[in-house]
Amino acid sequence: MMSVSLVVGVDGSESSLQAVDWAVDEAARHGLPLRLVHASRWEQYEGGLPFFGTSRPPSGEILAERIAASATERATLRNPDVKACGEALAEDTVTALLAESREAFAVVTGSRGRGELAGSLLGSVSLAVAARAVCPVVVVRGAEPNRDGAFGRVILAVGDPAEGLAAARFAFREARARNAEVQAVRTWLCPAERHAGRTLFAHEATTLLYEEQAMTTLNEVLDRIELEHDAITCHRDVVEGRAHQVLLDLSQRADLLVVGAFRRPDHTGLQLGRVSHAVLHHCACPVAVVPERL
Repeated sequence: MMSVSLVVGVDGSESSLQAVDWAVDEAARHGLPLRLVHASRWEQYEGGLPFFGTSRPPSGEILAERIAASATERATLRNPDVKACGEALAEDTVTALLAESREAFAVVTGSRGRGELAGSLLGSVSLAVAARAVCPVVVVRGAEPNRDGAFGRVILAVGDPAEGLAAARFAFREARARNAEVQAVRTWLCPAERHAGRTLFAHEATTLLYEEQAMTTLNEVLDRIELEHDAITCHRDVVEGRAHQVLLDLSQRADLLVVGAFRRPDHTGLQLGRVSHAVLHHCACPVAVVPERL
């Protein structure tokens, strides 16, 4: 039986090196081995040629192996107590990381790869893996204090209760491993048409109703989870505003933002909502996308 590892996608970019550093610390917190994977389709261009005697491997294979080995060396230097192994795979990167996700504790990626445009907010590989992996995916982004856990705070975005339990469990587990607190947030907005032609009293009653509904949803998710994690400090906040903007503001002083995502049984399409897209592109701290199966 394959042991569960923390998997990191590496490509030699600065973003992936930050992901390696973050993943080493994460592996140490959870007592996990680290698997560093570099996937490249060099075989498509250079494969098919037989090796004879001392013939050298294709240059693409050499580069791939060097990238994997360099990432492994970096991980070992950061924390020699974390067991780290690297592997170069002759596969499409997204396909390889999705396959790895079937047996992984989580998959970790940088926010932008070597081949991405300089102006890109999030690499296409990171987005595709976050949208389709069957395990949690962490996209490492943000400033060094956020990546290094300087704030002692894990933000849990509470959306639909049907997609919230797996994300909540992940957030509380992370808080325990980090000796941090959880800030669970549910946002609400009163539609503009509900204000039209209403008295001040009616307006206040309507907004109070929406706020109470948000708190009910928040409690529905957290009451079950806190029974399992009674030692974790959890702040429950309902906030008026657009969800993505509220979360982006909170992420500036957070170590990790956790969001849930539906996974359809056929795994088709990019299964991320608008809020997840926004935080993956703009968040000031690492983002964990945690799947909840339908």
